[in-house]
Amino acid sequence: MFNTVELPVWALVLMGLLAAVTAASHFLFPSVRWFFRRRAERVVARLNSKLMRPIQPFKLARRHDMIQNVLYDPDVIRAVNDYADEMGVPDNVAFETAQRYAREIVPSFSATVYFGLGTRVAKLVSRSLYRVRVVNPRSEAMAKIDPEATVVYIMNHRSNMDYVLVTYLAARDSALSYAVGEWARVWPLRPLIKMMGGYFIRRKSLNPLYRRVLARYVQLSTKEGVAQAVFPEGGLSRTGGLGQPKLGLISYIVDGFKPDGARDVVFVPVGLNYDRVLEDRVLVAAAGDKAARFKFRISTVFRYVGRHLWQRLTGKFHRLGFAAVAFGDPVSLKEFLASNPTQTTERLGAELMERVSTVVPILPVPLVCRHIQAAGGKIERAKLETLVVEDAARFRAVRLELCMPSGNGDANGGRAVKEALRMLEVRGLIRTTGGVVEVTEKAPEVIAYYAASLQHLSAT
Repeated sequence: MFNTVELPVWALVLMGLLAAVTAASHFLFPSVRWFFRRRAERVVARLNSKLMRPIQPFKLARRHDMIQNVLYDPDVIRAVNDYADEMGVPDNVAFETAQRYAREIVPSFSATVYFGLGTRVAKLVSRSLYRVRVVNPRSEAMAKIDPEATVVYIMNHRSNMDYVLVTYLAARDSALSYAVGEWARVWPLRPLIKMMGGYFIRRKSLNPLYRRVLARYVQLSTKEGVAQAVFPEGGLSRTGGLGQPKLGLISYIVDGFKPDGARDVVFVPVGLNYDRVLEDRVLVAAAGDKAARFKFRISTVFRYVGRHLWQRLTGKFHRLGFAAVAFGDPVSLKEFLASNPTQTTERLGAELMERVSTVVPILPVPLVCRHIQAAGGKIERAKLETLVVEDAARFRAVRLELCMPSGNGDANGGRAVKEALRMLEVRGLIRTTGGVVEVTEKAPEVIAYYAASLQHLSAT
């Protein structure tokens, strides 16, 4: 029993490593997890004291627990059984497929990353690139929303900057959860988006099991009061105008809503517009090709950041005009269901998109492009200035969401036309000769793209 045993060095090292791992898993790791958990809880407590809508416990639950809640929902279990029967595979194989879907969808939210890094970076990027304006915050209407209600922001999708801009502007209210397309499932975006509370969706997937898992996650998060941001168009607008709503996420919310429940769902329409959309040429080029897909390339980002920094250092950078946001009148789902008992999802989608269209901000570049296009691509500058001044007066009279630089009401048309023409000339989209503004051959479709963002003014 007390005899000496000889072991090779590699075996001794291996035994030591196994013992260390065992000790750490039983004593060290739980303590470390508890330490960081307590620290995170203190951070959240401080944040919730400042936020208008505190971060809900569901959003802070362990990712493993959220995945289990989704997987063991009765509707998901039935979908697993149906999938197994349809595909001719064992139930445990079908369940593993559902588990893979749930891991793909469910985020791993970190309040520290969201508020410590995400919102600060969003603010820095937004304000360095644009003059950010909230045209109409609808403060009174927003203040009347039940504090216990789940708020879902319904937005038009103009640019990938939408995520950044709205994250920055909503930072004082709550932490938003976004649905993000498959294009962003690459390093380093994937882990960052999940820690920011975003969840990835396969927009083209017709797999019933996948749809059921996604629906259940959306319904659970809505039921638990998680604030969300939804782009009903499903993707970036390639024409510049509003697209037809895709009702997938909205239908999940409506189907999972209980009118007799304690928590209402309130949809808040949000209109977004830009004097310069970063991806405008790419979107215009893909406008006629529905099969075109956009891929994220980290090299493109680094190249753009490098060029931006160089322009900053050399004093050649000018901000890209306005990035404006306006809020519409909220829609209570409980009240909407009471007045629309049939075809609820279709009517709700149409109503929300109509409200979004009426609050898309009117900015200098889109307004100037609208008049240039209406004139056939050629217009006298003096006439253009007169038309813009008349428009501004008329839009203010009917309380449309107008965002113009100061001094735009003088007799010469003011800064609005001057700044818009400068931005278009720098890009080579127009030229001014002898007081006449004319579209160049470089990219006339870009002028139409910006004009289309104001299609809601056709009846004005």
